[in-house]
Amino acid sequence: MKCNIHATRTIKAIIAVFLILMCRNINAQQGYTPWLRMPPYRSVIVPVPPSPGYRQGYNPNIPTDGFHPFISFSLHFDPLISWFSTDSYDTRNDGVVPGFNFGISYNRYFSPNYSFSSGIDIIKAGGRLINRETTHFELKDYSGSILTVPPGEAITYRITYLSIPLGIKLQTNQIGYGRFFTDVGFAPKIVVGGRADIPLLNIKGGNALPELNTFNLSFHLMAGMEYPLAGNNNFIVGIGFENNLFDVTTDNGNQPSNVITQKLLSFRIGMTF
Repeated sequence: MKCNIHATRTIKAIIAVFLILMCRNINAQQGYTPWLRMPPYRSVIVPVPPSPGYRQGYNPNIPTDGFHPFISFSLHFDPLISWFSTDSYDTRNDGVVPGFNFGISYNRYFSPNYSFSSGIDIIKAGGRLINRETTHFELKDYSGSILTVPPGEAITYRITYLSIPLGIKLQTNQIGYGRFFTDVGFAPKIVVGGRADIPLLNIKGGNALPELNTFNLSFHLMAGMEYPLAGNNNFIVGIGFENNLFDVTTDNGNQPSNVITQKLLSFRIGMTF
C-alpha cells in the first residue's frame, strides 16, 4: 500500500516538472511573429514602349521629337473626264471624254505632315475637237494617207500617257476618323498610244500617233482625305485637277496653227500599304 502511494507521488512530481519546462519554453518565444494570410496574386501588365522606328497611324499623342523619315506606297484607280481647250477661234472643244488613271504612288516623309510624292501612272484620257474649216488628218494604220474631214465634223481623240508625277504632299493632323491632304506638283508625260474616231468617215480607233506630240508636261493639284484601316493601311478618297501645259496635237502640212491643251478632272480611289 505504501509502495502505491509513493509511486503515485513520483508520477505526479514528474508531470509537474514537465509542465514547468513547457511553460518556460513558451515564454522564451514571445518575439515569434504570428502567421499572416497573404493576399491572392494579381497579374500586372507593364506597358512596353514602341521602338523608335515604329510608325503608328493616326495617334495624335505621338511626339514629333526625334521623327524618323519613312516611306509609304499607295495604289489608286481614278475615274476621270477630260477635255480640250484651244487658243483658236476656228478650232473648238466639243465635249468631254471619260477615262481613268491607274498607278502607284510613292511618298517619302521628311516630317509627320509633309512628304515628297512621286510614282508612275497610266492615264487614258482624250477630248473632242471641231474645226470650222476642212481638216486634213493623218492616220498611221491607213498607210500614211491624208484624210479629209469636212468642216463641223467632230474628231474624238483617245490618248494613253505614261506619267511620272513629282510633287509635295501636305497632311493635317487627325481630325475625327481621318486627316485631310493636298498634293501639288508637276508630271512629265509621254504619249504611248493615240486613237481617233471620225464617225463621218466610219473610222473608229484609228492610230492617231502622227497627229499627237510625244511629250507633254502637266500641272496637278489633288485634295482629299485618308481614313485609317487596319495597321498602316488607309483608304483614300479625293478629287484632282490636271492641266497639260504644252500643245497636245501637231500641226502637220497645211493644218491650222493652234495650241490645244488638255484638262483632266479625276476622282481618287486608293489605299496605302
